[in-house]
Amino acid sequence: MAMCSTQLNSQFLSFFPAKPRFFVSIKATSASTPKDDDIPASIGFLGLGIMGTPMAQNLIKAGRDVTVWNRTKSKCEPLISLGAKYKPSPEEVAASCDVTFAMLADPESALDVACGKYGAAKGISPGKGYVDVSTVDGETSKLICEQIRATGAHFLEAPVSGSKKPAEDGQLIFLTAGDEVLYEKVASLLDIMGKSRFYLGEVGNGAAMKLVVNMVMGSMMASFSEGLVLSEKVGPDPSVLVEVISQGAINAPMYALKGPSMVKSSYPTAFPLKHQQKDLRLALGLAESVSQPIPIAAATNELYKVAKSHGLSDQDFSAVIEALKVKLQQ
Repeated sequence: MAMCSTQLNSQFLSFFPAKPRFFVSIKATSASTPKDDDIPASIGFLGLGIMGTPMAQNLIKAGRDVTVWNRTKSKCEPLISLGAKYKPSPEEVAASCDVTFAMLADPESALDVACGKYGAAKGISPGKGYVDVSTVDGETSKLICEQIRATGAHFLEAPVSGSKKPAEDGQLIFLTAGDEVLYEKVASLLDIMGKSRFYLGEVGNGAAMKLVVNMVMGSMMASFSEGLVLSEKVGPDPSVLVEVISQGAINAPMYALKGPSMVKSSYPTAFPLKHQQKDLRLALGLAESVSQPIPIAAATNELYKVAKSHGLSDQDFSAVIEALKVKLQQ
């Protein structure tokens, strides 16, 4: 893996500034829609997986001029058929576009695409922008930021809360931090892909917020899985449990969405289990950096690791329930 040339000393990493600037904007649905003149003329999109493909597709459908790249070129073909352009490297995408978005699977991939031999930082130039919507740790985000800013370009981290269906429907939540001038420049593009956007101040804050959100989500799914397995084990129909929970104070859309298929041992992938485990691992690292105990998340991480060991990495993260079934059978 190609790494950024400059490393940051961990003792100087600060995930939350003393007085963070914070504001939230909900997607505009009225005459406040921005004028085309305010939107970057050309947009790059790097990484066309479960999330990146529908995000880029929504930009194309909104009439934006989009240039795409993916390690596996065949994944670009559906978007090219919709009108997207194609470049053979992140470097060439960044060189040809005003703003480039990146949606990669993990910190290693995010670093390589941004800072590697043919990375975006090699092609980006002053006045342009790089928006990393991947879920990474704060240190990785700061390394990418440093390399991008060294070129005279602007950087914004903007990890998203939401999975495949919200990405398809343009209902993602953007957790942004970094150069405010770039945030303002791409706000209308974020509104095409999402339903709301938060600006959280300094680089690292967006990454930290996303890890906290996914830590909570992973722990909730593990607890829900325990309830379904226990319900089935002692007698009550787990389908009824899903209905009972949906009508009470602990209801969450995730339970109603995932519960019925989990009861049938079906896990159509919206958010891969391996990515949920990766986010829990990164959240544990974040907590360690500030000496904050998170015992529930730590135990949850071990459960997801068991699920991975049973070949469930590429299934939806709700497949973590299978790890509990294995334990009960032993």
